[in-house]
Amino acid sequence: MSTEGKVITCKAAIAWEAAKPLSIETIEVSPPKEGEVRIKVLYTGLCHTDAYTLSGKDPEGAFPVVLGHEGGGIVESVGAGVDNVKVGDHVVPLYTAECKECKFCKSGKTNLCGRVRATQGKGVMPDGTSRFRCKGKDILHFMGCSTFSQYTVVSKYSVVAVNKSAPLEKACLLGCGITTGYGAAVKTPGIEDSNVAVFGIGCVGLSILQGAKAKGAKRIIAVDINDKKEEWAKKFGATEFINSAKLPEGKSIVDHLVEITDGGLDFTFDATGNVHVMRNALEACHKGWGVCNVIGVAPAGAEIATRPFQLVTGRVWKGSAFGGVKGRTELPGIVDDYLAGTLMVDQFVTHHESLEGINKGFEDMHAGDCIRCVVDMGFDHVEESA
Repeated sequence: MSTEGKVITCKAAIAWEAAKPLSIETIEVSPPKEGEVRIKVLYTGLCHTDAYTLSGKDPEGAFPVVLGHEGGGIVESVGAGVDNVKVGDHVVPLYTAECKECKFCKSGKTNLCGRVRATQGKGVMPDGTSRFRCKGKDILHFMGCSTFSQYTVVSKYSVVAVNKSAPLEKACLLGCGITTGYGAAVKTPGIEDSNVAVFGIGCVGLSILQGAKAKGAKRIIAVDINDKKEEWAKKFGATEFINSAKLPEGKSIVDHLVEITDGGLDFTFDATGNVHVMRNALEACHKGWGVCNVIGVAPAGAEIATRPFQLVTGRVWKGSAFGGVKGRTELPGIVDDYLAGTLMVDQFVTHHESLEGINKGFEDMHAGDCIRCVVDMGFDHVEESA
């Protein structure tokens, strides 16, 4: 029986308040309005950004909310004016929208579309309302995606159709972590034949390593405080691994890196969200031309600091969101790279959970040996092979 134009009742993991476990609830999902798309979510990855908002440290965090932004699903219905996806398409929701019409999209200088940013940050759809209700209350959206619900509604600018032969239980991860790191590296000009250091070897850090290798960086140094990450780092492209917590007494990671690279790195990437590590990443850059790219998300109110002399002498501090990737324009090509075997994705999935076990998935993520946990949203997935 068709559900088009009707309210759908389904399961979702709701964050009722900060610092509390997610609650599996029955939720009502309204049909899409003009310019909106309703998606049947088959799989979702668990990202540290979800955990960060749930912790209450996110300055934009608001409750109650359906979290999740790393999903893969099938278009169930579309509202008027939607021409970029159709019912039955396999899609990835995009937390970084792309309208192709605003000054940001037209600039050719950034992937930071401005079309839905204001309302997305408030947890509502572009018309200022929510499509989720539970126990008589409106429930907020998250990052324009809300993939912790079996059905979700997104802006037409926040979704892209991908090759149907890509398994969504893996391709869902391209909605955030992998693309964020891989894109940051491959979109960095001049990285060929350079030396690179990556701080923080989780999903994003591993993806940066993979991108740096793909672009032909000659020396790729992975930096972490967990020795278990060494094997992972080398699998994804690192030429060497340094445990910054095990350096000789009195030697900083900056001093060590400058020493072993004859003056510092050409490029560094922070994937930790730790402002002290961000400083180290900048100061480990080579005088005159070293570039530090900040990717990790810091806690609310945190500030970065360094001596101005570090910048006066030619180092550059910059950052990127979603790896600088334009979701609607470029993500299908990244999915094709995965299908062609030139981009590792399957290897990131170390844990699996059901929707009912989503809190266990977060526990595994914090335990340190989990790169990505993928949650099966509870459908039989027959449609995937259609």
